[in-house]
Amino acid sequence: MSIFQIIGWVGSISYLASYFLLSTDRLKSNSITYQFMNVLGGICLVISAYESNDNPNLFTNLIWMLIGLAMIFVILKKRRKKKNKL
Repeated sequence: MSIFQIIGWVGSISYLASYFLLSTDRLKSNSITYQFMNVLGGICLVISAYESNDNPNLFTNLIWMLIGLAMIFVILKKRRKKKNKL
């Protein structure tokens, strides 16, 4: 198994674990942990897809990763606003 396949498996496991934890109410969609797991999965699967020249997969996971990053910034911004109000 190549390093790129291992990276791809890490990404897949990260996606599946985050979805399982969300579906079983162990994580919330607005948690940093959930979004981080999606970003990690996206990064890993982008790397794996790039190496294998799988452009549709690369595109989908790149967008997924960017959505996760955007949500992390939104969550952090809301936390800062809430903290400043106190």
